[in-house]
Amino acid sequence: MKKENFTDRRQLLGSAAFLGIGLGSLIGGTGIASAAMRMDHESPAKPAPASGAKAASIVRLPTDLPRPVGARGPMHVTVDLETSEVTGQLADGATFQYWTFNGKVPGPFLRVRVDDTVEVRLTNPADSSMMHSVDLHSVTGPGGGMHESEAAPGETKSFTFKALKPGLYVYHCATRPAAQHIAAGMYGLILVEPAGGLEKVDHEFYVMQGEIYTEEPFGTQGELTESYENLMNERPQFFVFNGAVGALSEQHPMKVKSGETARIFFGVGGPNCTSSFHVIGEIMDKVYDYGTVTTRPMADVQTVSVPPGGAMIAEVTFEVPGKYLIVDHALSRVDKGLVAVIEVEGPPNSAVFRGGAPVKAASL
Repeated sequence: MKKENFTDRRQLLGSAAFLGIGLGSLIGGTGIASAAMRMDHESPAKPAPASGAKAASIVRLPTDLPRPVGARGPMHVTVDLETSEVTGQLADGATFQYWTFNGKVPGPFLRVRVDDTVEVRLTNPADSSMMHSVDLHSVTGPGGGMHESEAAPGETKSFTFKALKPGLYVYHCATRPAAQHIAAGMYGLILVEPAGGLEKVDHEFYVMQGEIYTEEPFGTQGELTESYENLMNERPQFFVFNGAVGALSEQHPMKVKSGETARIFFGVGGPNCTSSFHVIGEIMDKVYDYGTVTTRPMADVQTVSVPPGGAMIAEVTFEVPGKYLIVDHALSRVDKGLVAVIEVEGPPNSAVFRGGAPVKAASL
């Protein structure tokens, strides 16, 4: 076999309450790498900054994913994950103590193909305060690799698995209490491509939904405190895409052109809440529900239910220029930070959509 190595939360965005603006105001008028690339562009984030220092960005870019595997044969693939505990920017003026894989939320997008042999190496640095591990839902084997990968500070653990079934799968830290590790940011996606790969599209994006549980309410400034009680009672103060409020709206909106098709790899780290994934103003051309790529995709879908620990693939072709919002259609979550933006550039398409002339009031 050949060997392949992969090393590796207020502005425009997500809260009408936080900003005093409505949802409509938000609408307003790739890649990477070679076979021997690192799974992450940046080094794992450093420990908490000194007082007064700017918090680290833990946001994973939606374009930060490897290029398609394509038609190659099975290979031996090595995945290097490194845990890091970092004070990151949750929202404007608010920070939070994250636990991450490779310094970002979500962790790196892992991409292999069916029948690959995948070696996973997890390093937990010596300055870590916790044990960490990884459970990949793509693994056939007890614990999804959790037991073999559980590493104390200063340790590196590994395991190897055969990628038997294609699909899009969640991975996450499974060290007890697993919900605490996941809520702190330790989740990601692994795509096991079918033989021959997926059909080509114009853009691919990596988006994950998560929850943040703090003692302080949404909108509080300063360093926020994790709330284990709120976590256990399933009462999140924040909902986020890619780790932070405004991550995929103000900071890193996705960009396409009219007529182009975007494939969105979407997962829910959770750990507790189901997502009702919805693109306002568009209808999804294809949806690979539950992350399966071996069954016929659903066509012409408005909203998709994705459970915590679940995933799906959506393909959307954008016919009309403008700003499109990705939301969880449990819409109160917009007021807790959960919105992403896709900006579509191109000429007007009046055959599909146009504004009408003002309607005059009827005379009495």
